[in-house]
Amino acid sequence: MADDKAKQGQDRKFVAGGEEYEVRHFAEKHGLSIQQAQELIDRVGNSREALDAAAQMLKG
Repeated sequence: MADDKAKQGQDRKFVAGGEEYEVRHFAEKHGLSIQQAQELIDRVGNSREALDAAAQMLKG
């Protein structure tokens, strides 16, 4: 069965908190430690937009 083409690109809206490489990339992007990044994901959820905003607030 073919993939649903209507759902292409949807994965980029989320950070997979269970995937170490995604947490590491998110942490590096925002200058956070891996632990800080994981805590944000646990607290805010996996929406990339919400996480980016929360990370910006942490920076000051």
